[in-house]
Amino acid sequence: MYFCCVLCEKETCYTSKFCEKCRKIKHLINLYNERVYEVLEKVLVREPDKQENKIKAEIKTEIEKKSYSLRSQKTADKIIDKKD
Repeated sequence: MYFCCVLCEKETCYTSKFCEKCRKIKHLINLYNERVYEVLEKVLVREPDKQENKIKAEIKTEIEKKSYSLRSQKTADKIIDKKD
């Protein structure tokens, strides 16, 4: 006996309520709860062309955060090296 995935209602499931992709989504919801809903609202609830712009802006923001973090770490490493 098989069933349709409870979340996407497209994929066939044999041993659980969720297909493999939806299980990952469910796991992210369990981990990040409200943040998942915020991201979905900010990014996906808009017109397709604006979705692309928002995705690019979010990626740019994440890259800038990581870049800042790496610069901060390099600065800290230099300070530590000078002390030695």
